[in-house]
Amino acid sequence: MSSQKKSAEAAKIFETLKRLDVLQTDIPEDESCMTFVLNGEDHTLGNALRHVIMKNPETEFCGYAVPHPSERKINLRIQGSEGKLAVDLLRDGLSQLKDVCNHVANTFDSSVATYRASHKQDDQDCMETT
Repeated sequence: MSSQKKSAEAAKIFETLKRLDVLQTDIPEDESCMTFVLNGEDHTLGNALRHVIMKNPETEFCGYAVPHPSERKINLRIQGSEGKLAVDLLRDGLSQLKDVCNHVANTFDSSVATYRASHKQDDQDCMETT
């Protein structure tokens, strides 16, 4: 494989792995208001993340948009209160959303284990009758 093909392939892999971009704002020195582009994501993450970030009392605004239905990316706009960095609000929101997802997964696994334990005898009875 030529070095040019390797470079093109490496660039393609890098772009695939690039998940987060930051769009320039009208006032670059104001870091309390930023727009983030989350590549490879859609409404599933966008709405959940928007909801969690808006619950933070230091958030003045958080909204998202999918630029086009055929593109798998979302634009997430965050505006924090005076002195609160938008990137910190994003980081906190992602952390809180991860905690919520872990709690749901653990609760689900626990409920499945409880159900299976309580219905183990029923399963054995069914196996004996067949």
